[in-house]
Amino acid sequence: MNIFEYGKKKSEIVLIQPVDEHEIDMIEAVMSRIRKRTDRDFLLAAFKVNDWNKDLSPWRAPAVFGKDDFGDGAQDTLEEIMMYCEDNSKTYMIGGYSLAGLFSLWAGYKTGLFKAVAAVSPSMWFPGFDEFMKENKIMCNNVYLSLGNKEEKAKNPVMATVGDRILSAENLLKERGVNCVLEWNEGNHFRDADLRIAKGFSWILEQGL
Repeated sequence: MNIFEYGKKKSEIVLIQPVDEHEIDMIEAVMSRIRKRTDRDFLLAAFKVNDWNKDLSPWRAPAVFGKDDFGDGAQDTLEEIMMYCEDNSKTYMIGGYSLAGLFSLWAGYKTGLFKAVAAVSPSMWFPGFDEFMKENKIMCNNVYLSLGNKEEKAKNPVMATVGDRILSAENLLKERGVNCVLEWNEGNHFRDADLRIAKGFSWILEQGL
């Protein structure tokens, strides 16, 4: 993966974001929006994944749209990110949009490295992820969840479960003592992605420090 860094290199807080080609183009806008919401210094490290459906999926699953199945490359991706996060003097947080949001939440269960997670419009419909959350314990204390208020109205029956799944996730995390918030945004999955990411990162920047 290629790594693109934005912000102050020497900042004590490092935000990790898995991204695709399209999201790289909007990071400057995300940075601007975050700075309007918080005065904390931070470095944003964007990890550009090569194969979205493979590199961010925790386990194999059949395609729910199009023809591309989901792979099981999340562990390899996480290990590469963890190699980047070797400075123990820094505070690391992770967040992402869509499948990268699901990956970020999953990463919070796999390592205690991250102090906070922002799962923005995450793919909570991913097969088996609700059971994974019930059977495992998250290792961070701060989780931001968000969803567009029209996302659960998707015509795809699997993706239409996203509303119920994210509500269940919020309840489960709160029951287990996690500082968790769920924010509803206007629109479908593709609306205002830069604003939604900025809102998620701004929230976690203010938590757990």
